[in-house]
Amino acid sequence: MDAQYTIVIADDHPLFRNALFQSVHMAISGANLLEADSLDSLSALLEKEPDIDLLLLDLKMPGANGMSGLIHLRVQYPELPIVVVSASEEASVVRQVKANGAVGFIPKSSDMRELINSLNQVLDGEPCFPEGVDFSGHSDEESLMEKVASLTPQQYKVLGMLSDGLLNKQIAYELNVSEATIKAHMTAIFRKLGVKNRTQAVILLQHSSPDH
Repeated sequence: MDAQYTIVIADDHPLFRNALFQSVHMAISGANLLEADSLDSLSALLEKEPDIDLLLLDLKMPGANGMSGLIHLRVQYPELPIVVVSASEEASVVRQVKANGAVGFIPKSSDMRELINSLNQVLDGEPCFPEGVDFSGHSDEESLMEKVASLTPQQYKVLGMLSDGLLNKQIAYELNVSEATIKAHMTAIFRKLGVKNRTQAVILLQHSSPDH
């Protein structure tokens, strides 16, 4: 009997989520499938379900700005295998996904058979990325992603709130900490990102999205 896998499908399009659902069932008999349609519902699900074998993640979901969802999840759940399923199939996006620790990338244009093969490969412990993508170069975008990925979960939250235009005291209130703590976070964020002020930090975060 197959070991029971618990797999999460995180995508905000019900039709595509349903197609993935069917494919996963065909690839892995008896899989326990869970669904999420936003970063918030996904985070709540992951807190409740500690034993997830695989997360299939769409990059464009409510609460996720480009790579930010992937980075956030990698920081929060370093042991969780994540495969990105995306309609953005450019080589630069695939490289960024790999640089940020995903174990695979499945283009949304894949047919059922490719999808099933990719899922089986990842569950066998093999990384799975599209053929023909050159991972040898190290673009500015990727080094930018690595800087963003070096932030702690709390620093990443602060940076996200900065990009939403919140002031220090509003961020302190939201996170239930002192303004001095937020200032300390800011200093650490600026140092890690190699910027001098909040405007540069926000621009950098926006540039780390494949949609900029």
